[in-house]
Amino acid sequence: MKQIIQIALIGLLVFMLISIRVFIQPYFYDPLIEYFKMDYLSKPIPEMNLKVFFLNIFYRYSLNSAISLAIIYLGFKNLKSIKFSFKIYVIAFVILCAILFILLNFSLNLDYKLIFYGRRFLIHPILLLVLLPAFYYQKLKSKNNNQNC
Repeated sequence: MKQIIQIALIGLLVFMLISIRVFIQPYFYDPLIEYFKMDYLSKPIPEMNLKVFFLNIFYRYSLNSAISLAIIYLGFKNLKSIKFSFKIYVIAFVILCAILFILLNFSLNLDYKLIFYGRRFLIHPILLLVLLPAFYYQKLKSKNNNQNC
């Protein structure tokens, strides 16, 4: 019974991630959404308020990260995994925001793909898709090591 509740909670959290993508997206300030839907190769990046843009990126990243950390916790019940994941999320946020800020602020021969994918890594829970299999593999590996001893 406990495992059914755990799976249901993980399902609810995944639904929350999907909801952020589908329903809450219009409430976040992101002029690049429409820009990348248009012919972005022939048009300049639209004027935007970078402070508001990065604040909204931070809000969305924080929501996605909190839900992702909850999924990792429910899946593995290991505080070391949560601490490691939290550090990865913070480091990734700082590095990706710095790269995105430099690309948007100092139009140095803009590489639109870097802007597109940097922003995408920040607004979607892509790190969860990397961390879940990594922790599962680690769990299997440690289980096999314990059986061999």
